[in-house]
Amino acid sequence: MKQIAERLTIPKTREDLLEELREADADVTACFQCGRCSAGCPVAEFFDLKPMEVVRLCCYGEENLLTESRTVWLCASCETCTTRCPNGIDIARVMDVLRSRALRKGQVRIEPKVVAFHKSFLGSIRNHGRVFEMGMLTGYMLRTGDLFSRMGLGLEMFKRGKIKFLPERIKGTGEIRSMFRRK
Repeated sequence: MKQIAERLTIPKTREDLLEELREADADVTACFQCGRCSAGCPVAEFFDLKPMEVVRLCCYGEENLLTESRTVWLCASCETCTTRCPNGIDIARVMDVLRSRALRKGQVRIEPKVVAFHKSFLGSIRNHGRVFEMGMLTGYMLRTGDLFSRMGLGLEMFKRGKIKFLPERIKGTGEIRSMFRRK
């Protein structure tokens, strides 16, 4: 009888994951696997797990499997899946939570360039309140060690006024930084 009770015990990591998802207003337990999220995803062909499979694996507490998956890192966060969900599950936010947890725990094992871009993008928002393309791209190039392969493209974009040399100032950058400190 004790063996059965041990198998029925919910692992702590699963409860932690489900609680963090609930706090982020992404209650994956409401999913009934209709598949609308997966059918509407514009980048699903590049995934190894469908969005609905990610949601189900969250329910099972399979965090290691999820963070080893390409899906979490390749999600474009376009929110098509979220819009299509009849139960209002914010699947794009689920992906964000999974990426954040993986980064906090040092469990990033695949897609190093995507992770480098993710860190550079969020760093740009944290520092400037919005994306500062030149700074973000510089951070990305330093993280990947690929310093010169896109130099010509960057110079051309700069000449055409597509990217600025200095960041634009916005109001409330302190508030944005405080949001990053909360987690």
